Amino acid sequence: MDDSQLLRYSRHILLPQIGYEGQQKLLGSRVLIIGLGGLGSPVALYLAASGVGELVIADYDLVELSNLQRQIVHTTATIGQEKVRSARQALVALNSDVDVTTIGSRLDPETLDREVHLADVCVDASDNFATRFALNRACIRHKKPLISGAVIRMEGQVAVFRSDRPDSPCYRCLYKDMDELGETCSEAGVLAPVPGIIGSIQATETLKVLLDIGESLAGRLLLLDALTMEWRSVRLHKDPACPECS
Repeated sequence: MDDSQLLRYSRHILLPQIGYEGQQKLLGSRVLIIGLGGLGSPVALYLAASGVGELVIADYDLVELSNLQRQIVHTTATIGQEKVRSARQALVALNSDVDVTTIGSRLDPETLDREVHLADVCVDASDNFATRFALNRACIRHKKPLISGAVIRMEGQVAVFRSDRPDSPCYRCLYKDMDELGETCSEAGVLAPVPGIIGSIQATETLKVLLDIGESLAGRLLLLDALTMEWRSVRLHKDPACPECS
């Protein structure tokens, strides 16, 4: 690290759990983020600010006015742009140290497989459950950690799935079938800061996994009811009949 980087990341370096070596590790890490909406926005911003060296951001949507209530990586000036282009501008402006690769089309199986293989950690910030299952499947195949988040109305949830560990449950252990999954934010609404809360936790869990520090949410589902501001943690177990990881 040069003097500028030492100053930029000084508050990380002061932490005994990170230090100089940990920050160097972050600078050499690669994270795949699927989705640049309410969850992906804080995830991408905080990982860029933290100095994760390579970010691969994937989203096939365009920025719309209705996004700006919660998707804080985008601005009024970028309405109509590809979300990946809009987000990249914000991330590079925040931290030019970070190498940002964009994927602005639907992820075909081959591309998804390649990007998961190259990533150190994958972050699910999508609102498409077919994509979530496909990402989970690829993470299992390549034994990559998956940081999963979801929000709707005034509720949110976060979990970490460690397919690199034989005893860890996967996303399909939690959700058996797409038919179990109901409304989306576009149908039911969402309180603006809730994706920010959940996305910030996803970013925190990503950094912890990259640095191998603390106790992650692996094997736990963290649930937030923002209306009462109550948190609940549910223990998850590997399903011996899971169609993906059993």
